[in-house]
Amino acid sequence: MQLYAERPIRRTAQLVSDLLAVLLVVIAVWLGTSVYDEVMKLRAPGDGLVDAGTGLRGTFDSAANSADRIPLVGDALAKALHGGSDVGTKLTDAGHWQIEAVANLAWWLAAVIIALPVLTLVVTWLPLRWHFARRATAAAHLRTLGDEGLDLLALRALATQPLRRLASVDEAASGWRQRDRAVIEKLAGHELARHGLVP
Repeated sequence: MQLYAERPIRRTAQLVSDLLAVLLVVIAVWLGTSVYDEVMKLRAPGDGLVDAGTGLRGTFDSAANSADRIPLVGDALAKALHGGSDVGTKLTDAGHWQIEAVANLAWWLAAVIIALPVLTLVVTWLPLRWHFARRATAAAHLRTLGDEGLDLLALRALATQPLRRLASVDEAASGWRQRDRAVIEKLAGHELARHGLVP
């Protein structure tokens, strides 16, 4: 598999683009985890509500259990104190809801911050690198086949010329048809150079 060009300038450009892609992913992950950690600090009020609700419920439950032992009014007083315990339960539930909301927000923010650059690379950079590797590998394979491979590379070089240049490549086409070795090598060299390879 030909991952990088053999020509120094193109290979350097590919290496720089690969390093920039990796750097972008690393920065996105770092930024995403940093945002996640910072947003998770917003759960402190929810933790406070859970602690306060748990403490309030425990206090009212303890008072209700003690009041239940009082003769005559103990049952009524215990029921009233259990009402305060319900308030503690509601505070605890509100705290859990806030903690869950903050955790969801932190997770989604981190996911978006990481996903946007990664998806951008998957849509733009990765297909370019994949197409280069496939084309360069095929061209390198043709180069190893000797004269038959060079002939196919020369034909490809002729076939992929822009229409405006076809008139100027008439001489090259004639040389290819006549099996002129110098013309075939020159055309094959152009095609290999197009894929970042050397003859």
